[in-house]
Amino acid sequence: VQLQASGGGLVQPGGSLRLSCAASGSIFGRIDMAWYRQAPGKQRELVARITSAGHASYADSVKDRFTILRLNAKNTAFLQMNGLKPEDTAVYYCCAMMNDGSSNWGQGTLVTVSS
Repeated sequence: VQLQASGGGLVQPGGSLRLSCAASGSIFGRIDMAWYRQAPGKQRELVARITSAGHASYADSVKDRFTILRLNAKNTAFLQMNGLKPEDTAVYYCCAMMNDGSSNWGQGTLVTVSS
């Protein structure tokens, strides 16, 4: 499966953005999807994950602010980000968690939170 992430940009603190991840192929509905982020000088970290059944989990740092969604009919996953903070600034990557244990990554989209 190939992934195309979009939706990043510059936003002021407290603002919102919605990231999208469009996937190719016919297996999207059967795999878990996740969003990771990597801030400058830091390791990549898991932000949110949604199972094929639609169950979501979040990093503590984004809980109650971010929502991960999926629309299987459109082969697309989303990350709705509200209440953005400067520390949310990072390159965000979508990830398809394949059933064989491997992961497929999108190209990343930059989110900058700054006044």
